Amino acid sequence: MRTPRNRRALALVLAAAACMALTLTAFASGDGEAVSSMYATFWALVPPIVAIGLALITKEAYSSLFIGILVGALFRCNFAPVATLDTIVNDGLVSAIEGNAGIFLFLVLLGIIVALVNASGGSAAFGRWAEKNIKSRVGAMLATFVLGVLIFIDDYFNCLTVGSVMRPVTDSHKISRPKLAYLIDATAAPVCMIAPVSSWAAAVSGVASDLDTGISGIELFIRAIPYNFYSLLTFVFIIAIAAMKFDYGPMKLHEMNAQRKGELGALENIEDDQGSSKGKVMDLVIPVIILFVLCTVGMIYVGGFFGVDAWGGTECAGDFIGAFGNTDAFIGLPWGGLLSLILIVIYLVARRVLSFKEAMACVPKGFIAMVPPITILTLAVSLKSMTSALGADVFVEGVMRGASSFLYAMLPAVIFLVACLLAFASGTSWGTFGILIPIVVSVFDPSSTLLTIGISACLAGAVCGDHCSPISDTTIMASAGAQCDHVTHVSTQLPYAITVAAVSFVTFIIAGFVQNAVICLLVGAALTIGALLVLKNITGKKSA
Repeated sequence: MRTPRNRRALALVLAAAACMALTLTAFASGDGEAVSSMYATFWALVPPIVAIGLALITKEAYSSLFIGILVGALFRCNFAPVATLDTIVNDGLVSAIEGNAGIFLFLVLLGIIVALVNASGGSAAFGRWAEKNIKSRVGAMLATFVLGVLIFIDDYFNCLTVGSVMRPVTDSHKISRPKLAYLIDATAAPVCMIAPVSSWAAAVSGVASDLDTGISGIELFIRAIPYNFYSLLTFVFIIAIAAMKFDYGPMKLHEMNAQRKGELGALENIEDDQGSSKGKVMDLVIPVIILFVLCTVGMIYVGGFFGVDAWGGTECAGDFIGAFGNTDAFIGLPWGGLLSLILIVIYLVARRVLSFKEAMACVPKGFIAMVPPITILTLAVSLKSMTSALGADVFVEGVMRGASSFLYAMLPAVIFLVACLLAFASGTSWGTFGILIPIVVSVFDPSSTLLTIGISACLAGAVCGDHCSPISDTTIMASAGAQCDHVTHVSTQLPYAITVAAVSFVTFIIAGFVQNAVICLLVGAALTIGALLVLKNITGKKSA
């Protein structure tokens, strides 16, 4: 429940924003589109900072994101009120909907599939099976982690699929939804960033392939995997907290409420329907397999695996990795999702666990369930557009190039930190490494190990910032997959992500001098476990 203090803070910000909009006519620019006076300055990062700060203070995402968009549009238009409104509507909201129509469609399709599986009784049957075969909370958390690692094709697909499959398991062991959301989020992007066959690998190799490094983009990506400390140490962190049965920060309260009071923290508007009594485990497993296979086929089809690519004209026939490098997930995922939905309806009706009428009744249920993440995603993408229009990437590039001349030995750690901050503020890891990889390549000798470490630092920082950011697509998808309040998910996972980020920063400092992946990983793993032991000791003393 929102406190009076939070309500007052939000009201003051809204009132201030309204006053600015009403009184800034005098600042309106003349004819033509003026370049913002705040372009490529620190002010370009202020809109996401405002949105993120308000979201954490008020625990409310929609108005916080909109205020961030408003601030960005005011900066972009030099405080001209009419131009600001036009920018919010056309360059922000409308463009966000147009540019993400494919992923919105996939979200709706997946929501319908989840509703079908629930109505068939497949989810409830899987929950009963898991209760018998997964005996402990530790086992349930590790099973969630393992499934997340196995679904490495795409982070969107990972978040929503793992959430749908594992909710009955974690619920039966009284694991809170915020903890489930963290487990989903902490595996989705990190595993995609260390899997050579994934949409993320394709994006990185696409950026790197256009640069003069002397090696292919995918080879550079593979070389960077052992030094991607944030992704790898996040896995160590997950296993360690599960094995140690330890939580801290806001997550500790949610886990205690789940275990002692049965309060899982699920969204209030999501119905927990047990579905048909005829449902069996295979009524969940088979739809998931259908979805996984057809989404993969859709991705490589769009990438040209079965012939000439209709979207880009690139010949990738028979080249699986090449097809992934040439694909468009915003087309491939809906392609596979639509075929999956048709086959799953046919399967469940043929199994007679659902009638055709009952199956069609799941269509609006699935759509309604996905309205909150679609709304947040629309606002988040609009905010990213404002940040990009203000030249945040140009500002960060200038800071990076200025730092490179006198921090060469420690540059991997600096790159990691800058990538974290940029991805956190912009909410996009792909945009972050798209900006920073060309800078990294220009700073380091192409034949040196430091180039590989620098690329890894860039990718690791992008994943870290994306993992922490409330406006990140993956963070939003993780909340949707766990059916958890978005702001609660962000506030509970931040201490965990920051802990791993701090250890990774130290490890990148060491890597800049040692330049040995195995030694650095061992040191990083030891530091991660050591940090958890210290935190457990500190929190134990406070509780005593």
